[in-house]
Amino acid sequence: MKKTHIFISLIAMLAIFVGAWRLLEARGGVDIEKTLVGEIPTTIFRPSGPSNGQVALIAHGFAGSQQLMQPMAMTLAHSGYTAVTFDFAGHGRNARPMRGGVKDMQESTRTLMAEIEQINAFAHSLSSGNPIALVGHSMAADLITQYAMDRTDIGAVAALSVFGTGITRTQPRNLIVITGAWEPAMLTEAAARIAGLAADGPARERVTYGDFLQGTARRYVLAEGAEHIGVIYSRDGLTQTRDWLNSAFGQTMTGAIDIRGKWLALLFAGLLALAWPLSKALPVLSAEPLGAGLRWRRLAPIALAPAILTPLILWRAPTDFLPILLGDYLAMHFVVYGLLTAGGLWLTSHGSPKDSSDWRKPLAPAIALAAYYIMGLGAPIDAFVTSFMPSSVRWLLIAPMFIATALYFLCDEWLTRGQSAARGGYAFSKLCFIGSLLGAVALNPERLFFLIIIVPVIIIFFLVYGLISRWTYERTGDPRVAALGNAAGLAWAIAVTFPIVG
Repeated sequence: MKKTHIFISLIAMLAIFVGAWRLLEARGGVDIEKTLVGEIPTTIFRPSGPSNGQVALIAHGFAGSQQLMQPMAMTLAHSGYTAVTFDFAGHGRNARPMRGGVKDMQESTRTLMAEIEQINAFAHSLSSGNPIALVGHSMAADLITQYAMDRTDIGAVAALSVFGTGITRTQPRNLIVITGAWEPAMLTEAAARIAGLAADGPARERVTYGDFLQGTARRYVLAEGAEHIGVIYSRDGLTQTRDWLNSAFGQTMTGAIDIRGKWLALLFAGLLALAWPLSKALPVLSAEPLGAGLRWRRLAPIALAPAILTPLILWRAPTDFLPILLGDYLAMHFVVYGLLTAGGLWLTSHGSPKDSSDWRKPLAPAIALAAYYIMGLGAPIDAFVTSFMPSSVRWLLIAPMFIATALYFLCDEWLTRGQSAARGGYAFSKLCFIGSLLGAVALNPERLFFLIIIVPVIIIFFLVYGLISRWTYERTGDPRVAALGNAAGLAWAIAVTFPIVG
């Protein structure tokens, strides 16, 4: 191994060690207990030292899991609260499906509300009869505000990124609304509108209206530098929630704030950097790099045609064949997109992956790449970000998702790789795919609206996978290695994170 590879490996491993160490260090002073409340996976965060006797129930948003709410739970536990997180039906490791999905919102709301009721009863069993706090993000923010209406056993509510349907001047009790400053206007405007219900005129940000003792306190905050997910990790989101609960319950204890963003960035930057020297350990499979190697004039129409045609083909097509919300549509999008790309390659006589040499050669390095995605990157994601390890029916969803993603990635890698491939063609083809998904949402917003939330995550995957696939291709000379590895990694991610519906 060259000295440069050794140096990068050492720097990467140092970054991984420091990032993981600081993330684990934040758990000091907090006792963490995992349990089941009925069938609901639940985690209790208790302060190891003095407790203020108050309990906070914390709920995650759509396509999230209780791991996503760890920073909030840790921050409150460090300030004396007992924090309770859980996985909603169809999310994380909860084996129960989210009945109704997005087709029957009343049914899905009933399912999720029933689980809030169940966890609320559990949280009250820990509270010694004291009122508890509810904290929720996105989908859960609207659920907890509805649930807390006219309930005197709920002493305070913190709603992060809430739409605010049904909220009144006095209900729910003692409500703070925290929205990322970079979120869409409809959310920032909703935050101001909700606080304004208690003000005699337009509400000012970070000003408290109403009275805590009467339960009418209201406040809204725009978290600096935060978007829809970042608000969970932002200093404003964490400190404003803690301080609001302290004011509502007459508490003064404060402790460490779990600001983990920079340590997560360091950890995953190290894992990404480590992939470069590791790629040099892969075998050279082809002395002459394989791939169509198209210049821009020929690549552009083959890349653009599927982006335009796929949403139109699937506009009215039935795609309900997998018990995973939006996963069935995504699978069909990958399949149709891949077939159209293959058709474009065939019509222009530029070959396809099936024309390449022995298919046994790329399998072992592709499996190694997939293992790095799933375990090397996936295990830290599961520990510190969101649920990434499959349970129950999710194991059965990986195979059909892989078939769909493999068809897409094999054709896309073949299209954009080769000795004379257009510079920037790989990024262009991915932008076409993202544009295609947004086009699908525009054609069918009622059914595919939640794809808008997922698109940023897919962009991140494309950026990470694209960089690693480049290193893999430079070493192996065979685009099938990265195609199969990327397909396995993305299929796994979709199967283990998208909500299970019934």
